This record gives sequence, structure tokens and C-alpha cells, in this order.
Amino acid sequence: MTVVLTQNAYGKSSVRLTKVSRYPDRHELVQWTLDIQLEGEFADAYLAGKNGNVVATDTMKNIVYALARQNELTSPESFGLTVGRHFLDHYPQISSCQVVIDAEPFQRIVVDGSPHPHAFTGGGSGRRTGAVTMTRSGQSVAAGIVGLSLLKTTDSAFRGFQRDGFTTLPETDDRILATLFDSTWKYKTPDGDWENLHAQIRQKLLETFAEHKSLSVQQTLYAMGAAVLESCQAVEEISLTMPNRHNLLVNLQPFGMDNPNCIFMPTSEPFGLITGTLRRA
Repeated sequence: MTVVLTQNAYGKSSVRLTKVSRYPDRHELVQWTLDIQLEGEFADAYLAGKNGNVVATDTMKNIVYALARQNELTSPESFGLTVGRHFLDHYPQISSCQVVIDAEPFQRIVVDGSPHPHAFTGGGSGRRTGAVTMTRSGQSVAAGIVGLSLLKTTDSAFRGFQRDGFTTLPETDDRILATLFDSTWKYKTPDGDWENLHAQIRQKLLETFAEHKSLSVQQTLYAMGAAVLESCQAVEEISLTMPNRHNLLVNLQPFGMDNPNCIFMPTSEPFGLITGTLRRA
């Protein structure tokens, strides 16, 4: 029997990085997690255990920290490009480098109405992501949001769906719409004002979710993605994931009480999972 190695890649995952930039009037903080994957002339390591071309994953981790020291960390996208360029410039056996960065959200603590210069609160909803793929012939840049908790208490309906002998869900014209939103988008250009672009796209997604009169999660997902493509020409394609985090109306009749759409039981599972990818025609 002949066996062929058709694809291979390796790298270092979950490289945790915290950088404090100390200025006279304030400190700047980033806390990122990086995943790096390399492709190239590494088949001998798989087929014969020959590691001459292998860049040790521990070396990859050290490169991240050294480059973080040498460069300002202005955005995940720009640092991802810096990391990818380093690997291609220094190791001719590498044909492709992918860098994915997950940014922990931190905001300054407000004291007496002013942002504190060196104290932060973290763990907010919606982590920023950046993803860069660099090859010998070009590069691509993507970005996104992971785990953004969204909820609206009205302007959400669901009716007219197919019914059969297994259907028990009632139709509704007024329900809670809640989701833990993820989105990634690809930029047309490998160069951009990544900070402003991400902020603009995030705000457009939030505004559309808030203002859209939803007839289904699917319709709201499409409206959010379309709003980004219509408002931001730098985006080539956007993918969205919206799990439907159900809030079930509680029956209070056994206790002699009514429930005018105000008392709900949030559930974590099972849940509906709605996804979609949009691009310009």
C-alpha cells in the first residue's frame, strides 16, 4: 500500500502575551493570545523524522515575545503582519505563515470621572480577533469579534415556520432575542487603518442589531452582515454566527399570577445555531 502525505502544517498555539507600555502620564496595556501555523518544506520531519527544516515551536514562542518588545502593538492585524513577515524573511523553507490573535478586552477604570492611568477592568463582552496569512506571493488580513453578548427585549418575532406532528413551538410576535455573537470578516486590502475599521464595523453591527425589526434570527443575521458590506468598502466578505439563546416565558398561572411577557427563564441548551456568510454579488 502506498501512503501519501497530502498536507501538513504545524505551529505554536495559545501563546499568551501581555505588554505594558509605560508613558509619563499613563500606561497602555494589551493582553493577547496568538496561534501560529506554518506550511512549507517540512515533509521530511513526517516521513523520515528529519528535523533540519523544523523551526521549533518554542523558538516560535520566543520570536513573538522578542517582536513584541521591538514593536508597538497598535492592533492585532498589524502585529500579525509583523510576525508573519519575520518568519518568511528568516526561514526560506516556509511557504505560508498564519497568525491568529485573540485580544482580551480591557477598559480603564474611571475614578472621579476620569480614566485611571494604570488601572483596568477586563473580561468584557466581545473579544477582538485578527488573522493574517502571509505567503511568498501575497498576504490576506481578516478580523472579527468573538463572544459578544447581545440581547433585545422586543422587536423580535418568529411565525409562519413549517408545522407538522412534531411541532410544539408557538408562534410569537414579541419575544426576547438573545445571542452570543461571533463574526469574522476579510479585508480587500492588506493595508488599512485596522483600529478605526474594526471600531466602525463593530458599531455598525451593534446599531443594526438594535434597530432591526426581526422576523427571525436568520433575517437579523443577514441585515447585520449586509449593513457592514454596504457601509464599509474595505470589507470583502463577512461571516456571522448567532446562537439563539432562548428565554422561555414562565407559566405563573399555578400561583394565581399572570405573566404579561415579563418573567422568563434563560436556557443555555439546547439552542438554535444560525450562521451565514455574505459578500458582494
